[in-house]
Amino acid sequence: MERVLSSDVAKHAGQEARIQGWLHKKRLLGGLNFILVRDRAGVTQVVVEDAAEVEKLRGLQIGTVLTITGQVHEEERAPGKAEIRSPKITVDVPVTDESPIEIDKPLSHKPENLDTLFDNRHIGLRNLQEQKVFKIRAALLRYIRDFLYENDFTEIQTPKLLAGATEGGAEVFKTDYFGKEATLAQSPQLYKQMLVGAFERVFEIAPAFRAEPSATTRHMSEVYMLDIEMGFIKDHEEVLDMVQDMTYDALTNVYKDRAEDLKSLQAPELTLKEKFPRYTVAQVHEMYSKATGTDTKSEKDLIPDEERWICEHAKKEQGCEAVFVTNFPKEAMKFYHKLSDDGQTVLWADLLFRGLEIATCPMRENRYEVLVEQMKAAGLDPKHPGYKYFLEAMKFGLPAHGGCGFGVDRLVEKTIGLGNVKEATLFPRDINRLTP
Repeated sequence: MERVLSSDVAKHAGQEARIQGWLHKKRLLGGLNFILVRDRAGVTQVVVEDAAEVEKLRGLQIGTVLTITGQVHEEERAPGKAEIRSPKITVDVPVTDESPIEIDKPLSHKPENLDTLFDNRHIGLRNLQEQKVFKIRAALLRYIRDFLYENDFTEIQTPKLLAGATEGGAEVFKTDYFGKEATLAQSPQLYKQMLVGAFERVFEIAPAFRAEPSATTRHMSEVYMLDIEMGFIKDHEEVLDMVQDMTYDALTNVYKDRAEDLKSLQAPELTLKEKFPRYTVAQVHEMYSKATGTDTKSEKDLIPDEERWICEHAKKEQGCEAVFVTNFPKEAMKFYHKLSDDGQTVLWADLLFRGLEIATCPMRENRYEVLVEQMKAAGLDPKHPGYKYFLEAMKFGLPAHGGCGFGVDRLVEKTIGLGNVKEATLFPRDINRLTP
């Protein structure tokens, strides 16, 4: 007899069916006993009346692996509106130790309980509500991939062990590499630009490593990033339009296809337009300062409260809670960014969603001589072996190009309405956590 998943049990009403899964909940009430059996599709209710079958469950704990064969009956009150009766139970893997957490009940995501949540992640992910977070995450990544494939991007995989820091700075993890010093990649920045010279349009979804000593709700030491790069662009707006359309497509699809899961997780309703509002950094500083009385006009970047404020403003005034903030000042630029014609601002925008920066979307400097001068101005050595091949690729012809670094964990956090980026990550890594 073929195995039947919990989602298909009701289709076998009036027939015998065989299920396999984990003991998820047990209620032994004497004459009438219920168990819930969990598999990858959900849970199935099983009614156990025969004393010999009940005895097989005696002393067994949540997590016991079972095979059950029995008659399927329609039952409106049961999960999936069906249950199995008169079961024959086989205990495949008995579990006699009590679980450290109760996976059949909602797990607390209050800030004071996050350490307990993460310490027990390997067991807590058996909770059906916790699984929904990561099924939504998987769906978002699937929609993003589908969109990029449809727009002729090639998926790439780049090294995570580098000869030097991609973007300069001290916030890198260093390691011994057979007697040489190597760093863990902060991003695939230089590689994806080099590969524009081969494929024109590329993307990667992979981990990046940031040795930032930050213990905030928005930072981790290992993050998952979506990186895209596209060549032969007309202007910076073409980059923003691509990122905008990709984000709109992913969010609207996940809100349509995973509506029940999002509702059960109490996710906020989606307020989005196909064309995201655009504000310059100077405009946001001016608007925020006027509205709040806090003068931020001397800041080169947005402060976190400005990010929240401008998203709320755009949602209320323009019906869209995703916004682009553009025209960052020259002082904030990376060496590979392209300056605007005015020489004072950068062709760089941040994508904000529900009060948090989720993507940085610049146009790149593709003129070899200009790039070398910008590296020197940033205190970088163009002759460092970590930059040799990037500069050669630039020297031998890269077209006008741009792209984005897009925070997957942050997107998931804000889509669901979680309070901490770590809650959107299977096994988070931060300054205090290397396990599980």
